[in-house]
Amino acid sequence: MKIVNKFYPHALVILGFILVSLVYFYPVLQGKQIFQSDIAQYTGMAKEQNDFRAAEHTEPYWTNSAFGGMPTYQLGANYPNDFIGKIDDVLRFLPRPADYLFLYFFGFYGLLLVLKTDPLKAFIGALAFGFSTYLIIILGVGHNAKAHAIAYMPLVIAGFILVFQKKYIWGGLLTMFAVALEVNANHFQMTYYLLIFLLILSGYFAFTFIKNKEYKPLLIAIGTLAVAGIFAIGANAANLMATSEYAKFSTRSNSELTFNPDGTKKTNENALSREYITEYSYGIAESFNLIAPRLFGGSNHENVGIDSRMYSFMLEQGVPASQAEDFVSGMPAYWGDQPIVAAPAYIGVVVFFLAVLALFIDNRKIKYVFLSGALVSLVLSWGKNVSFLTDFFIDYVPMYDKFRAVSSIQVILELCFPVLAVMGLQSFFKAKEEPKLQQKALIQTGVFGLGIIAILVIAKSSFHFTGMNDQYFLESYGPAFVDALKEDRMSLYSADLLRSGFFIVVTFGVLWLFIKNKFSQTTALIIVAVLMIFDLFFVDKKYVSAKDFVSPVQIAAPFQETPSDIEILKDTTHYRVFEMSGNMSSARASYFHHSIGGYHAAKPRRIQQLFDYQIANKNKNMNLEILNMLNVKYVIQTDKQGKDIPTQNPDANGNAWFVSSVKLVNKPDDVMKALNYIDTKKVAVFNVREHEGKFRNARLKKQWDTTGTIKVVKYKPNYIKYQSDSKGDALAVFSEMYYKNGWNAYVDGQLTDHFPVDYVLRAMEVPGGKHTIEFKFEPQVVKTGGVINLASSIGMVLLLIGGIYFERKKSSEQSK
Repeated sequence: MKIVNKFYPHALVILGFILVSLVYFYPVLQGKQIFQSDIAQYTGMAKEQNDFRAAEHTEPYWTNSAFGGMPTYQLGANYPNDFIGKIDDVLRFLPRPADYLFLYFFGFYGLLLVLKTDPLKAFIGALAFGFSTYLIIILGVGHNAKAHAIAYMPLVIAGFILVFQKKYIWGGLLTMFAVALEVNANHFQMTYYLLIFLLILSGYFAFTFIKNKEYKPLLIAIGTLAVAGIFAIGANAANLMATSEYAKFSTRSNSELTFNPDGTKKTNENALSREYITEYSYGIAESFNLIAPRLFGGSNHENVGIDSRMYSFMLEQGVPASQAEDFVSGMPAYWGDQPIVAAPAYIGVVVFFLAVLALFIDNRKIKYVFLSGALVSLVLSWGKNVSFLTDFFIDYVPMYDKFRAVSSIQVILELCFPVLAVMGLQSFFKAKEEPKLQQKALIQTGVFGLGIIAILVIAKSSFHFTGMNDQYFLESYGPAFVDALKEDRMSLYSADLLRSGFFIVVTFGVLWLFIKNKFSQTTALIIVAVLMIFDLFFVDKKYVSAKDFVSPVQIAAPFQETPSDIEILKDTTHYRVFEMSGNMSSARASYFHHSIGGYHAAKPRRIQQLFDYQIANKNKNMNLEILNMLNVKYVIQTDKQGKDIPTQNPDANGNAWFVSSVKLVNKPDDVMKALNYIDTKKVAVFNVREHEGKFRNARLKKQWDTTGTIKVVKYKPNYIKYQSDSKGDALAVFSEMYYKNGWNAYVDGQLTDHFPVDYVLRAMEVPGGKHTIEFKFEPQVVKTGGVINLASSIGMVLLLIGGIYFERKKSSEQSK
């Protein structure tokens, strides 16, 4: 009976999380699925992989449908012995995206329990965290991996806290499994930001231990966390090792080129340029969006409603009311510093109010850890707006330069404020025997909150309310249109300040009435909880709602065949397609064809450079020879009416060909420059300094036979078979991406060296006569990683069993 009473409240809470998740995303109960733009792009990228998986019942680990060819390591590849992934599948049992919302709630609830919060307040706090607007928006646009990683952050923090509280076994076990799940979520940018917070948390506890001269407990805690981390990382070894390997091949690694596409010398050696890293920098004043959602207009596609000045303006122009209403439902109201904003990063003004209350009334020092985490993430999210700090992190903090969209670090703030809010609520009610303390803290919080609102009201006249694209609107639609848009931005600014002020006053009033014994604790708690959740709920619904859900058929096939696709698909040979309108950043073509474009946060670096330097270089015409060597047989162009036109390229080199000579160069710069003028059908450019060991006859002025033939006889993502026939020794160039780790070449079954030419392609020496040439993708990193996965998972199970045994034994001894 004691066990039932102990777990009964938690079971009710979890049931509540399930119901709330399903109710909020209720279309999933009708069999519908949410349409996520990024997931539509992923579906295009992964189409060949998923088709192969269904047909062959195994993993290809390579796809030829995007960027000319790339590993699938970051495209949802399944790795051997991924037992952590199976645990994660069990936890994500609800239909998507309700599964991620449930994980938000579940993980945060665990953290609050570790912070000694009772189940009801922890339930309320978990809802406040899960409904934080940014966390809902990323589900709407399809940043599933990001949501996944964020959901496990609170459990990792909870594990760390338990360990530092000297609960080594339970803390170590929780940390081990939480970190394993966090890493398995596969969004390393979010995990990196979590590490920054964990450094702050660990620094606080380490300082406390050292101050109290508790050196042994500190060493035990560090050792426990180290063991937990080693096993957690080991259980994800295949993914981590494969990702690390691919990262060196991607745009996230440093470029070998020392000059820019325009010919100027590179001044930045970072993998990503400073401009690219900080493109999405949060405005300093824009940070007040955290407590007033549409202070800076809300989004680039904001519904300003029929009461707006823009609606009136449209009617004045003679636009029918129905069309005007539709038009104002997606206005570019956002006027902050970022290029595109889908919604404000609103944490809730009631959450903010209660978090400030915690600073005045909660006696626990750990509140300063969460405050510090919030402030550090806020300042770092400003990016280029505090360039001295951002430049320092880019230049000196390891791996900081590998991630873009610095504003994303605000996820730490969005975790810390709800924690502080619950701490404030809990401490306020605990201080019921000290009404003077309650009154003082509440008045200080009210003055602080309303003071910010008052300052922002006064500051309104100092803002320009001009968006980044207003010049375009001015030229396209005239000054009256822009004036109407600015009026609506000002109206949103004032309306949301009034809204936030209202919530502060009501929350203050409810807690004040509790102090005066007009409300019971339960009544006050429920009212504040309703205010906190509904504040967030109604903002969230403006940006992600039932209208975003569609039939499963549309999700499974997000792209529809165009007449151009139908025409191209009549060709059953093996070739590539270049969709010019996609500009190397769309996976639409990848869904139907083998494309040189695609959609990915970490594109293969060299194909992107070919595009930047040879295909889309503004300083010169498109180098068609690059399309030829990439075997681009069809180019999809768009006419003035927006109609796709498929154009056949008769000069495409084909799948493989024999060249007559080799141009030897000594560095990547020279390879790229040589591609400006060579005939790739006759000449191959080879970096002799880096790869001579694989091309032994490179320096010989050898006459290669070009009279023979070489053709594809079998073509799969991870296996390509050719037949060659030549009188003499030949040098074959293959229109396939060179990737040194995993692709093995065989001539008549014998492993044979192959090497890179023409910056991205493969080549090999082929002896005279008839031969079978095979390329097989056999990534050793996956096999090795799979073994480590298995060993680490077994170790985790043994630690779990041992931990439970020792804890039960200790409890039994204490009860005697």
